[in-house]
Amino acid sequence: MSHPLREPAPIQRLAPLTASQRVRERLRSAGTRFHANDNIADYLEDGELEAIESEVAAKAQEMLRALVIDTDNDHNTRDTGRRLAKMFVREVFAGRFQTMPAVTEFPNAERLNELMIVGPLRVRSACSHHLCPIMGQVWVGVLPNADSNLIGLSKYARLIDWIMSRPQIQEEAVSQIADLLEQRLKPDGVAVVMEADHYCMHWRGVKDDGSKMINSVMRGRFLTDPSLRKEFLSLRRSG
Repeated sequence: MSHPLREPAPIQRLAPLTASQRVRERLRSAGTRFHANDNIADYLEDGELEAIESEVAAKAQEMLRALVIDTDNDHNTRDTGRRLAKMFVREVFAGRFQTMPAVTEFPNAERLNELMIVGPLRVRSACSHHLCPIMGQVWVGVLPNADSNLIGLSKYARLIDWIMSRPQIQEEAVSQIADLLEQRLKPDGVAVVMEADHYCMHWRGVKDDGSKMINSVMRGRFLTDPSLRKEFLSLRRSG
């Protein structure tokens, strides 16, 4: 009994990976974490950041459509997706995608070993939970030793802004700042205090616009020497 010839099944062609999918696979293959407050600059290839920005723009515009906003005819929101993408990728969350800013370091030629305090430095971020703004101030205390590296005052602001320009949780942000300064300066001690307003409380939920969050991280001598810790906290309040 003859059987009719069967046509071969059509070949299914997989859609090419998007830029964000390629970067994600690269990170996974390297076993590298890519949480909201991590930096992934080392895993981006030429042109991929622009492609990611375009992806974000398209998806942001779809989110507006899902909110039943007529983005085709509403002149106010026609380009909101593109504006959101530029803001997130190039500005508010640039610390995820850009390499660490260049920071000139100097040897401690005068063998300085006294407490130095920098602040208050203005900090801006957005919480990882709701992407609502975090606005506040940070103070840094450094106890150098003869082998410590020294950096200019403005460089503290640049490094801290690099950390804060990511979706953050304040408790984790102060630890990341302390880690970075310890690695760069190799001091006898580092202290970081942050005080910030969280708009996820001001703008939504309980809508309490009078509350702030203050937290600190103490490393090295600041952790083991109560008098040094007291001096730093006292000078911070008096400033």
